[in-house]
Amino acid sequence: MTFQEFSKEVMVSVEVLCRDYYRENRESIRIKKEDVAVKNLVTIVTTTLNLSYKKGFDAMSLRDLSRESKLSMGALYSYFNSKEELLSLIQYHGQAAVEKILREYVGRGNNPLKKLQNAIRIHLYLSELMQRWFYFFFMEAKNLNKKYKKLSVESELMTERIITDIIEDGVTQKIFTVDDVRLAGSVIKAMMQDWYLKQWKYRERKVSVESYAQCIIDIAESYLTNKRSHSRTNKK
Repeated sequence: MTFQEFSKEVMVSVEVLCRDYYRENRESIRIKKEDVAVKNLVTIVTTTLNLSYKKGFDAMSLRDLSRESKLSMGALYSYFNSKEELLSLIQYHGQAAVEKILREYVGRGNNPLKKLQNAIRIHLYLSELMQRWFYFFFMEAKNLNKKYKKLSVESELMTERIITDIIEDGVTQKIFTVDDVRLAGSVIKAMMQDWYLKQWKYRERKVSVESYAQCIIDIAESYLTNKRSHSRTNKK
């Protein structure tokens, strides 16, 4: 699957996140028309992520958000009562959406090797499609309070656990041969993370997300399968 094909399938992920948030909190949200509320929530979330990217969430005020989103302060308070509630919307529901999509596509694999390929490719595609979210998850975490820092760490470990579980299953099925499953999962996760934390480097080199994903897949497969043993044997 190419990034373009994937982006067409999940192009409403922001809307889905906001619709889920609305339905879970409809009693406290004063706007009762769902489509209107969701449309405004999409504007609020998108504007917050853009402002956080430019100046940091801590430095952003609700007045900044009101001005940039062109929604009045009263309109903003129809959806949440404080910046902390807004933070919860972005952190918790954003990470839940990432996990839901990632697990869905991983589940389409019919064996550990295909599941690993899907996990790497879809995680990177999500990071490309949701750049501001991923920046917020990993770069804003250092400025958040302990509760939200923990959420950010849990999000990172969630992806690593998915990969580790796939590798462990592959070892059980004798598809993968690796001594330290957790270390292998951690290294693969770190390679994926490099893409969205150092985008400038790959943009300058004109590396596409598809090419980067395939590179990590090739490295992971070579390390995890007998190809690694064969290459060592050949060198000897």
